[in-house]
Order: sequence, then C-alpha cells, then structure tokens
Amino acid sequence: MNDRQVTSEIPQRPDPSPKARLAPDCFSLPPGVDWLPVEDALDRLRRGLSTIADIKTVPVSDAAGYVLANSPVARRASPPRNNSAVDGYGFAYSSVVGDEARLRLAPGRAAPGHPWPGPLEAGHAVKILTGAFLPEGVDTVVLDEYSSVHNGFVSFAAPRRQGGNARMAGEDIRKGDRLFKHGQRIRANCIATLVAAGIEQVEVFERLKVAVLSTGDELCNPTDIPGSHQIYDANRPMLLSLVARWGFSPVDLGCADDRMGDIRKRLDAGARQADMILTSGGASAGDEDHVSRLLSTEGDLEFWRIALKPGRPLAAAKWRGTPVLGLPGNPIAAFVCSLIFARPVLCRLSGEPWTSPVGFKVPAAFEKSKKEGRREFLRARLKADGSVDVFRSEGSGLTTGLAWSDGLVELDEPAMKIRRGDLVRYIPYGSFGL
Repeated sequence: MNDRQVTSEIPQRPDPSPKARLAPDCFSLPPGVDWLPVEDALDRLRRGLSTIADIKTVPVSDAAGYVLANSPVARRASPPRNNSAVDGYGFAYSSVVGDEARLRLAPGRAAPGHPWPGPLEAGHAVKILTGAFLPEGVDTVVLDEYSSVHNGFVSFAAPRRQGGNARMAGEDIRKGDRLFKHGQRIRANCIATLVAAGIEQVEVFERLKVAVLSTGDELCNPTDIPGSHQIYDANRPMLLSLVARWGFSPVDLGCADDRMGDIRKRLDAGARQADMILTSGGASAGDEDHVSRLLSTEGDLEFWRIALKPGRPLAAAKWRGTPVLGLPGNPIAAFVCSLIFARPVLCRLSGEPWTSPVGFKVPAAFEKSKKEGRREFLRARLKADGSVDVFRSEGSGLTTGLAWSDGLVELDEPAMKIRRGDLVRYIPYGSFGL
C-alpha cells in the first residue's frame, strides 16, 4: 500500500495502516461537555481529522470525480499561438490609415489546422477563419460582415483598436501555470482545461470506500416479505446512494440483528474492506442500542449528544482503527445527519478541504414557533415566487418529506417566532453535493 498524504496539523507517522494515522483522540470531547452545539461539533471534526486516502495517477480522461492530490502544471499555453476570434480578414493595424481601409487581398486563407504560410506582406489582408493562427505580420481581424471584397481588394471601416477580434497566445493558460488547487474535486468542466494545457495524467486521491450498516431486529430488506413486526430498511439504500453520489465507493454491510456477535462480525468486515463505516440505528444509550455499547466496550467511542433536530445522538468512534459515524435510526434524522456531519467528514478524509454548505436568505411561506436549545433543519421546498415552504410535519419517520423537499431550512439555536415573509436560511440539496 502506498504512503498516504496527510493534510493537517497531525504529523505523519511510519504506520503501515493509513487509517491509523488519525489522531487517537480525533473524536474526543472535552471533560464535562454533554450537549454539543452543531458548530462546535463540526469544528472539532474539522480540526481532528486528516486525509487518509491513497494517491494514484490516472489519465485525464478518467479523472472526473477524483480529488487532486497536487496542483497540475500546464505543459502548454492555451491558446498556443495568437489566433482569430471570428471569421473575417486579418491584417497589420499599422496598414490602416484614415477612417476607411482598402487593402490588397492575399491569395489563399488561414484556417484552423491549416495556417497561412509565411509572413503577410505589409498593406495586405488575408482571409481568416475562427480559431486559425494569425500569420506573422497580422495583429488585428475585422469581421466578415463588416467587409466587402472587389477586384482583389478588401475594404472596411477602420478598426477602433489594435488587436481587435484576436486572441493572444497564453491569454487563458500560460505554460507553467499551476491549475486548480490541491484538494479540488475534478468535475467534467475541469477536464477541458486540463486537456487544453497539455496535461495527460494527474495525481489524485483514491476514492474512499465507505461501508454502510443498518441494525435492528425490526428491519428487513426491500426484497424480503416483512413479518408483522418488521419494516423495510429504508436507511441503508438511501445511505449507499448518498455515498455513491458524493463520489465514494459504497460497501454494503447489510442489516445486522440486535445481537452483539452479528454487529461485531459486520463491523469487522467493514474495517477490513472500507476506509470509513456509517451505521444507522443503535447509536443512542437505550437497552437495545447495541452499536454504541459495542463501540464503547471494544472500540473507541465518543458518544455525542448534538443539540440538533432531527438527530441528537451521534456516535463518533473508531473500530479496529477505522473511523465510524453512528447515525440515528429514523430515516429523516439519518439523512440530515449525513448531510451535516458525514459529508464534510468524508470529504476531509478523502483529501478535499472541509466543506460547508452554501445557503441564502429567502422569505418564509410558513409560520413556526421554535423553542430554544437546538438547531433545527426543516425539510423545505423553494416555490416559484422565491419563497420557501416546509413540509407539513416534522416527524423524523416520514420519508415522503424527503421526496417532497429540495433543500433544508436552517434555524439557529435561540427561540424564535417565524411569520410569513420573514427571511430564513434555505440550503438547497445541491449545496450538499446532491
């Protein structure tokens, strides 16, 4: 296994297990802390985690979705030579005297991939097509539709400035420029820039493998016939889809019974196969919360009570050296906690910078009285008039609210009374990478 690059204040150690390079206390809370505000929880995760992904080299054609492990250096300028931005006639600006120009038209033309041979004689113009290199001696181009050709001469109104309709060599990219930042995720719109700069391959971080485990005797797979005491496991397919959508490699650990042995076996499989484990259910402190009990007795557990709605319990731990986030069992709480906590953690571990969602203020199309104490995230949908509405119920088991919504409304910890028209912070799901 290749050495992994760590990008934090935590020093690298010569350990054969990259996951073990995480600080032993990366999930620890200060003594006496019980309820943890959302911002404090995010800040502790941001400061305590570092990159654990391997580095490899991939062709640019296959690079979309990967995270850059360094800043690629341009091997070629773009454009490589001065060229025309339009179809028209090229000439030396100094050849034009007065308000009207009449220049002798040189034979042939300059076209993309077929440059005009040799320098252009002074006092002449040459037909040139969009993207064609400017011949030596040409620094200005006039549009076709502003020109007229007669008896071997081209006439046009004098251009207002030298260099009109010409693209200069290197005006987009210069040879030796560093493109993009270390830690930037390569998207399809980045590929053109890399190719234009002559870059054939890039160093990237390996995609993290993220294992997903559901727990609970009451759960069954969507392909099973549920017993009278069972419900379908909605969390695992949802979380696996989130992991894939964020550009990571999902690993399905299935659904464990409420037995310590079964949960232990599946956690062990996750530690062998994946870089991080997401669990849902059993992360609180009740009699049947076997995940938190197992992580506390045989792993390295910090049981976090987050001042968050929906959510609250969040198990942050390491199992056999592999980081684990224990999410709530209710689907809405599991979804919201994944967006707020799991995504920035995964981005940090994968080599990206810490990510924070971008939201904006819009008028409320609803009314609500909020109690003091917890930060709330309401399932929301933007309306055609630019206001935002919220789902009819805040119940954390109503999955129809997820399908209905296209984002979240974030309400801070203080008590507040929201009336229609008040400005509230709306975060579209696109800001969470969805």
